[in-house]
Amino acid sequence: MQQLRIPATDLSEEWVTPIGAADASDLRVMLNRMIYRGMLFSMGTIAVGLHQVSPDAAWSFAKLSARNLALATGVEVKIVGADNLPDEPSIITPNHASHFDIAALLGYLPGHNRFAAKKELFREPVLGVVMKTLGMIPIDREDPAQSIALLNKIAARPAGAFSLIMFPEGTRSRDGRMGVFKNGAFTLALQLGRPIVPIAIHGTSSIMPAGKYLSILPGTVVLEVLEPVETKGRDVEERLALRDLVAGRIAERLAAARDADG
Repeated sequence: MQQLRIPATDLSEEWVTPIGAADASDLRVMLNRMIYRGMLFSMGTIAVGLHQVSPDAAWSFAKLSARNLALATGVEVKIVGADNLPDEPSIITPNHASHFDIAALLGYLPGHNRFAAKKELFREPVLGVVMKTLGMIPIDREDPAQSIALLNKIAARPAGAFSLIMFPEGTRSRDGRMGVFKNGAFTLALQLGRPIVPIAIHGTSSIMPAGKYLSILPGTVVLEVLEPVETKGRDVEERLALRDLVAGRIAERLAAARDADG
């Protein structure tokens, strides 16, 4: 396993934690695969049913199910820097190294959050229903104005204010290395005037590696919430500089974990 060193702040001392997958037997891997598939089907079905009664109850159940999945598969999820989360709705921009990123963020990131996903996924007959149930927001990459209008409409509802989680890479990494960030999340944040919250997700690429048939290995994941970046008063033309700033901060923290292992 690698080690991640978290620098000291005014509020906390420096600490070091292992990250990534621990050694596991073939039997444990097979058991975790069964747990994951079983919970995905059963919990998804229950959430869809709950949504007919109360969308808030369905969302709370989904968050609880994500935490139970981590517990059942032997994955410890730690969060550091949660005090960096603004009180106001924000655009949260994590790196995307594994399918487990979604479970970790869903279960352990505090606050009223929703995920953004490309609108094409909502057309899938089963996946689309589950995504709608979990309150995910369809984003039209070809028409950002429509996406902004939708977000403003949802936010105007009672208790509608929420932070939006968007993976700037657009898709998960196939090799664990951070991909190129796209502009969408930063354009949206600038146009909405919402702060951007970078999150460095550590350890998930080995916890749930790509191409391993939905295998989850026991181990440790860290969600490192970095200092937010204010967007109010900035022009949308600054989106590229903002994108590169956020990508650089996350990349620096991911590299720190690799360096600590050396």
